[in-house]
Amino acid sequence: MSTTEAPLLEVEGLTKHFPANGTLFGRRGGAVRAVDGIDLTVGAGQSIGLVGESGCGKSTTGRLITRLLEPTEGTIRYQGQDIAHTSRRGLAPIRAQIQMVFQDPYSSLNPRHTIGRILTAPLEINRIDPPGGRRRRVEELLATVGLNPEHRNRFPHEFSGGQRQRIGIARALAAEPKLIVADEPVSALDVSIQAQVINLLGELRNELGIAFVFIAHDLAVVRHFCERVAVMYLGRVVEIADRASLYGDAHHPYTHALLSAVPGSTMPDGSKRERILLTGDVPSPIDPPSGCHFRTRCHKAKDVCATKAPPLTALDGRPDHRVACHFPAPAEVLLPTPARRLAKTP
Repeated sequence: MSTTEAPLLEVEGLTKHFPANGTLFGRRGGAVRAVDGIDLTVGAGQSIGLVGESGCGKSTTGRLITRLLEPTEGTIRYQGQDIAHTSRRGLAPIRAQIQMVFQDPYSSLNPRHTIGRILTAPLEINRIDPPGGRRRRVEELLATVGLNPEHRNRFPHEFSGGQRQRIGIARALAAEPKLIVADEPVSALDVSIQAQVINLLGELRNELGIAFVFIAHDLAVVRHFCERVAVMYLGRVVEIADRASLYGDAHHPYTHALLSAVPGSTMPDGSKRERILLTGDVPSPIDPPSGCHFRTRCHKAKDVCATKAPPLTALDGRPDHRVACHFPAPAEVLLPTPARRLAKTP
């Protein structure tokens, strides 16, 4: 995306709080701060990855972008139009342009409908009448994702997990979207099938110019697929950069810990990266730590970390690499320190 081209998607201050019912030690429940004010920009045809531990808010962010969930606060601008609180009727023209591929290929397809019916539904809902008719379009979609067009008469239970996910991808493509949110699209698949699905998504991105928000916990997969990567922790983006900068020169302590868990991960100089074991548990999103959410597990935490939340700030001379940390530093500066529990990789 050029510097003068307007982004396809802009997310600013996006927040989602879920009410926490019930009581705890006699107190009324508060709110689960699933997404706690994040900013993202996605250009046309660009792929950005969202990574982090389970419960960090990745999937909720994806559902907010597709408006499957209503944001508590913030803006979601698609092609310049704020759709964060647009009515269902107002969203109708945009629904076809923003699609989603779900994590579980077994539960995301209606078992009572044939594949042909499943793929025809988006065309009917969005009132799309493609040249040659809808049946021909269904056959084209199946061929695009590597399935036999004759499979349109079969039911989901007749397919393997990888084939079902291909059908889910075909359904997302039916309305010719400009943006696809892929929520852990390969995590439920056999390892031998994951590469095939990732390569298929990459081919579709390159051939059709579709932008992707790719949600995953596997940093190796994200590195292969995404041009930019955003690291989330407890509802916030703590670091965002292009692929080479983040994997080669990360500056946030949490990002260092995630990268150290990637098999075969190396330092920028080619040496083996030491395994960083974070102490403690992930805090509850109902009552997150004050200031920096990561401070309770960070070996660099100081008093300021408890009183002031660090803004997502660009590194000196690197406007596209932003870090939310009061004391950002490259990995070399972090090795070794007695305050961390380390376990060297074999």
